[in-house]
Amino acid sequence: MNPIKKLSGKILHAFTSVLSAILDVLIGIIDFIVNLVSTIAQGLLALISMGGCLIAFFLLGPYALLLLANPAIILAILFFVIFPILGTKFVSFLKYIKYASTEFLFDRANNLMYGTKNKYETFSEYGYGYKREQEAKRRKEQQERQYQQQKEWEEKFKQWQSYQNSQRTYHGQGNYGGYRQNTGYGSQSYINPSIEFKKKYEESCSILGVSYEADKYEIKLAYRKKAKEYHPDINKSPDATKMFQKINDAYEFLSESNIDRYKKIVARP
Repeated sequence: MNPIKKLSGKILHAFTSVLSAILDVLIGIIDFIVNLVSTIAQGLLALISMGGCLIAFFLLGPYALLLLANPAIILAILFFVIFPILGTKFVSFLKYIKYASTEFLFDRANNLMYGTKNKYETFSEYGYGYKREQEAKRRKEQQERQYQQQKEWEEKFKQWQSYQNSQRTYHGQGNYGGYRQNTGYGSQSYINPSIEFKKKYEESCSILGVSYEADKYEIKLAYRKKAKEYHPDINKSPDATKMFQKINDAYEFLSESNIDRYKKIVARP
């Protein structure tokens, strides 16, 4: 192998490693600042919701209006509102740039050093690769959350069924010794999870804008439409991120097994 190409590959590999480390530090710093500002903003919002502004107006009197009219105060308010949104988007952009650039350069370095084939030919293809990887990661996390959520509901219904069985056993045995033989439930009672499940199911349907009788295909189509409409990269409104999360939560809950469970619940007399 050409020693000049191999040396060039090593230099490029070292440069890319340094670039990756610099971008990691930059992403970490900006992410920390964004989280700090978001925490402060949430604290101020909580203070306002508890009547902090009214107290300030009461104490400061007419000076409160002058204070609010101060350009520095207005800029500070805009900063706490806008910076977390823009900062989050900028962090996402830096992660995209870091992945695409370092993968591109590492592949070129390996090609020079070992003659290996590049994963993609152009820089933009590495960017698309990053998006596909993030989408696959998001789907996997969504599936894991659905599985965990399903287990929790299964446990709730299992406990309710066991409780119902224990009550039937207790009442069937009469008063003599029945209390001590009700499979350990004693005086503990459980709320029928069907009520909570039905409410959450119908709220999720309302968020996606589908009927309660919608099948999995209608739900999936509605989810894609809503997710595209409220995706933070497309929708620039302040509540887009919050609404996007609600849409994802609703879709995760409206799984095929939960659709079947809801149909059984509403079909009961």
